Amino acid sequence: MKQQKTGLYILIVYCLMQLSGALFAPLIYKMLESRDVKDAELLASGWWVFISMGLATLITLLLIRKNTIFLSPLKGKQTTFGRTVGWGVIGFFLVLLGQGIAANIEIKLGVEPGSENTAQFIEIAHSVPLAIFSIVLFAPILEELIFRRLIFGSLLPKTNFFIAAAVSAIVFGIIHFDFTHILLYAVSGFIFAFIYHKTKRIMASMISHMLLNGFVVLFQFYGESIQKFLETYSQMP
Repeated sequence: MKQQKTGLYILIVYCLMQLSGALFAPLIYKMLESRDVKDAELLASGWWVFISMGLATLITLLLIRKNTIFLSPLKGKQTTFGRTVGWGVIGFFLVLLGQGIAANIEIKLGVEPGSENTAQFIEIAHSVPLAIFSIVLFAPILEELIFRRLIFGSLLPKTNFFIAAAVSAIVFGIIHFDFTHILLYAVSGFIFAFIYHKTKRIMASMISHMLLNGFVVLFQFYGESIQKFLETYSQMP
């Protein structure tokens, strides 16, 4: 019962965070616009993404601190810390592989490459660098707790791994509101669920998720420079 209450509170916090932007981001925008601040809309979005996700993560961690058994819902022996980190890294590469396959499928189906959702967050991060913390740290923590711990962890005892993982993965894809690339998100969510199930530690899927988001941010920020460096390096005798 205590775990259910903690899960409900975390879900409420997450929903409030998602809805808060409709109210508070416009207020920040009006304040910046009145001062003739350049790119006021992007700045307002960036600051509210950082503030709202930061607060939601803090509140969520405080809720978990009061109920530490909330993080141990899966039956079976948990992996050691070292193996957990190792599986987190392995999960990152598995997601890259899975996304590569999913991207090829999307292209064959006529879907244009490139996620609008990702592009929007990167644009926000360019305007408000602190928003990178939301992308790389806060989002993986909150999303793994919601989609893997709550949804997958609740369905697993009542169904089986594949059904629980598929449902959590599909909901994970839907919540990003980028339906043309829902396959990419769903594949990622399925692999995160596998990593969580394999280790019995939500930390493992969080690590995979953080590494993935960090890689995306790094590539989006410095992709051209990295590509030029690799081209120059490959031409060296």
